[in-house]
Amino acid sequence: MTIHPAQLRAAADVLRQAQRLVVLTGAGMSKESGIPTFRDALEGMWAQFDPEELATPQAFQRNPRLVWEWYEARRLKVFEVQPHAGHYMLAALEARLPQVVVVTQNVDGLHKRAGSTDVIELHGNITQHKCFANCLGDPTLLNIATLATDSVPPHCPYCGAYARPNVVWFNEVLPMAALERAQSLCLRADVVLIVGTSGIVQPAASLPYLAKRQGGAYLIDVNPQRDELAPLCDLFLQGTAGGVLPQLAALLEQSEG
Repeated sequence: MTIHPAQLRAAADVLRQAQRLVVLTGAGMSKESGIPTFRDALEGMWAQFDPEELATPQAFQRNPRLVWEWYEARRLKVFEVQPHAGHYMLAALEARLPQVVVVTQNVDGLHKRAGSTDVIELHGNITQHKCFANCLGDPTLLNIATLATDSVPPHCPYCGAYARPNVVWFNEVLPMAALERAQSLCLRADVVLIVGTSGIVQPAASLPYLAKRQGGAYLIDVNPQRDELAPLCDLFLQGTAGGVLPQLAALLEQSEG
């Protein structure tokens, strides 16, 4: 579907005047780079598993090798892909606006690779590893390249517990500091740009409502399909991140020409 030019101009005008922009991104943002969504990642030999067999602390305790190998396969996939034009557009906004913070549900680290400097990773980062026991604080990050390779998963050098991916599993809470900062930023934001998220997964799905109903922010929703958040938003731009965000960037550049 082609977005009406007036909608794009309206969105560009709002972004141009933003003083405190929060960008909320979800799986749709990463999918364009070739990162499968969580459930799409259950393909090939992994198709026989339910996600909760692979993504809970209990699953890891039952079969740590199985869970480790699935996450390692996904981690290696991340390094095979690149950020797309939408990621780079968001990073470039930092040079135009006083404050830009990206709050993402994605665990692939693509926003940082594209150059965004202030990224809140609500669900962690699959490229990182930590001690399962968090023996030195949460998280106790580990460099697996330096760990002994005689065990799968490798062991924490400090306490001997297994290493695990630094992501939030089912039955775990989000990092409190990250969530509280995201909530605080949404309350103070004047513009919130929502990209590639369906607005279903909690507690991240509550952030747009917080920004709109308590903070009074202007909400722009970018998604290929009308989603749960579209009725809440002031402007809905139907399209992909990689298609819509570069168009907005071009309009912003024209305004400076």
